[in-house]
Amino acid sequence: MTVPTLPALRPLTLGPHQVWPPVVLAPMAGITNVGFRRLCREQGGGIYVCEMITTRALVERNPKTLRMIAFGAEEQPRSLQLYGTDPEITAAAVRIVVERDLADHIDLNFGCPVPKVTRRGGGSALPWRRRLFARLVKAAVAAAAPAGVPVTVKMRKGIDDDHLTYVEAGLAAQEAGVAAVALHGRTAAQRYSGTADWDAIGTLKQALDVPVLGNGDIWEADDALRMVAHTGVDGVVIGRGCLGRPWLFADLEAAFNGRPERRLPTLGEVAVTMRRHAELLVDQFVAGARNPARGERDGCTDFRKHVAWYLKGFPIGSELRRSLAMIDSLAQLDDLLGKLDPTVPFPVENLGQPRGRTNSPGKVFLPDGWLASRDDDTVPDGAELDDSGG
Repeated sequence: MTVPTLPALRPLTLGPHQVWPPVVLAPMAGITNVGFRRLCREQGGGIYVCEMITTRALVERNPKTLRMIAFGAEEQPRSLQLYGTDPEITAAAVRIVVERDLADHIDLNFGCPVPKVTRRGGGSALPWRRRLFARLVKAAVAAAAPAGVPVTVKMRKGIDDDHLTYVEAGLAAQEAGVAAVALHGRTAAQRYSGTADWDAIGTLKQALDVPVLGNGDIWEADDALRMVAHTGVDGVVIGRGCLGRPWLFADLEAAFNGRPERRLPTLGEVAVTMRRHAELLVDQFVAGARNPARGERDGCTDFRKHVAWYLKGFPIGSELRRSLAMIDSLAQLDDLLGKLDPTVPFPVENLGQPRGRTNSPGKVFLPDGWLASRDDDTVPDGAELDDSGG
């Protein structure tokens, strides 16, 4: 497979922050917590975004939400994604972020396709209401400006192929003063099915002056290089491709620096990474727990979801897989990892294959009459979510 020659790339500029390589870890609910972000940062550079925070929950000082806004001392810049539908509440949330110095960069979520979000007019449904979208982005940028905190937006192509919004929304966001725009090359109706439309990402890049980031179907570092060559984007956003493969960020750093090495870890090396991941999660949960034993158990429970992703394609018996996905302690994890054959090579047949969530296209649930008027900027009743994390 031929890797194209890249145009000369510069560091991604987000306000005062220069980011190299131009790689962003997308916020993923239940995944991009402090432990996982640190694990990824240990592999390579970039921006690592925490789990999505809802504006209403932040304004109301929801305890769970406040606990989720946590960063390691070494995280620079600290990146936080906000989800909101009401310009006034969003502005209030942004003011809390800047006044309390909670983050150095704010991303606004207009890409979520899940029904509980779109049926309220949020996420990937909101750009259809172009005046509401513009008001919300302007309010966030204005609230962040006194502190010099850059605001970016992440969005999809539109609701479906008959209701595309990405170019108009990108121009509106640029007019509002955002630092960059990220586009997932799928519609909300596609969910995570099919293939991402890189041509659409290239179209948006041609339409905007601010940096554009591409998202969708980057499973390997060389996919990122091909996206940049195909679209001209200023950087890439990584989501499902890093699940069970945090070393993807090492490959991305090598790729953007013009180096050919790519990691193909043996099962023993994967086991070392699994142990490190679990240890970081335990550290995170112990720090927030009154009872250290409870914190270790909670950290190990949180790690369980990652086991299948790490071991995908490796020849491991079902009983051992099942046991690893039920651990309660690091000692139990160590015992089970010791039963793996460390010499087993990486399953190269899995390279370039989708990871994580996959599904079929589906109906996009919207508020009644949502498509009737693009210029109605009324905030839908009950649109604000009170629970962070997706």
